[in-house]
Amino acid sequence: MGHGEPDAAAAAWVTVEEWGGSSGSALSRTAVLTASASSLTSDRFGSRWGRIGSRVLGAFVPEGFPGSVTPDYVSFQMWDTLQGLSTYIRAMLSTQALLGAIGVGEKSATVIGATFQWFLRDLTGMLGGILFAFYQGSNLDSDAKMWRLVADFMNDLGMLMDLLSPLFPSSLIVIMCLGSLSRSFTGVASGATRAALTQHFALANNAADISAKEGSQETLATMSGMGLGMLLAHVTRGHDFVVWVSFLSLTIFHMFGECVITLF
Repeated sequence: MGHGEPDAAAAAWVTVEEWGGSSGSALSRTAVLTASASSLTSDRFGSRWGRIGSRVLGAFVPEGFPGSVTPDYVSFQMWDTLQGLSTYIRAMLSTQALLGAIGVGEKSATVIGATFQWFLRDLTGMLGGILFAFYQGSNLDSDAKMWRLVADFMNDLGMLMDLLSPLFPSSLIVIMCLGSLSRSFTGVASGATRAALTQHFALANNAADISAKEGSQETLATMSGMGLGMLLAHVTRGHDFVVWVSFLSLTIFHMFGECVITLF
């Protein structure tokens, strides 16, 4: 009886440990929960800010990171995010110029006229995307990075067209449609090549997770770029020279980043 009491006391305690880490070979103990019939205690390891940072990071990187992705994933995503930020800042500048060109804010402009011009712009882009997919869709798997470079160049060209539109009011419709046509190639090519690149990064059969986290990263870059773009558009309003210097500087940075990615 005396020998059985310690065993009974030990059996009355239950200990649960929580472990976390980027992969099965890099785990660390994060918490210990100890319970008995009369008490419950918990101990957490690591700082609160460290745990919050880990949870925030988990919203933007795939589970098991970095062990679940290829070594070039971080560099690629860093440049991709910076490129996205640059793109959305420039998009605010080019959109502001385009809206001014079709008469937004002018008393002489009509709603139906502006709507029709925007309709022609979008229609041209949709038809261009269909034709591009028809003629080049089967070739997009051959060299994903090369087609991504082409897609970014066409996107830059499309935004340049929008920025040029106020300078040629007599050719506004043509310039708007050419810009939309250029961006339609971007949408098809970048979407197709993204799938191939996602498969390349996936080491743990986690292409869907990588794609989902890519969407979160893109959303963060979009919100940041739109905010900075609105600020820049407000500051540079009425200063065409500053607008062009800002746009061209960001475009050069964007293409430099794409060249770096292509070399990975």
